[in-house]
Amino acid sequence: MNIQISDIGHMIQLAIAPVFLLTGVATKLTVLTNRLARIIDRTRVLEDRLRIGPNDEYTEELETLYTRSHLINYAITSSTACGFLVCLVIAMLFLGDSANIKLDQYIAASFVLAMFGLIFSFVFFLREIFISSRFMRMRHDVSLATGERRT
Repeated sequence: MNIQISDIGHMIQLAIAPVFLLTGVATKLTVLTNRLARIIDRTRVLEDRLRIGPNDEYTEELETLYTRSHLINYAITSSTACGFLVCLVIAMLFLGDSANIKLDQYIAASFVLAMFGLIFSFVFFLREIFISSRFMRMRHDVSLATGERRT
């Protein structure tokens, strides 16, 4: 196998495009893990308060937080799978071009699976946001109905 410098440059150019996708997926994972961390922190506070005594309001919020954490975990899993598949695509692009191996179908299949992972991640993320927003609206409506002002 005799690889020229110009061939290496071409291989790197070919493999660089999916790296931008990988950067976006990594940024999305940061957002998701930050949201999960906030959910976990709030869950700990509510669990501590519930140890003192039962409270229906805290229990209701805790159930919502558990649902949200599951959705965020699914989104993180889907994003991670997407990132893994994008890395696999990059490796196969480089390997296929440098070793002259026909990996076209594997590359295409991996890329399509990566896109499904990204789509599912966005769906789970959006669902979590809808649940969060709905819970906030419900709490706001209750506070308006009872004349309370929450901070």
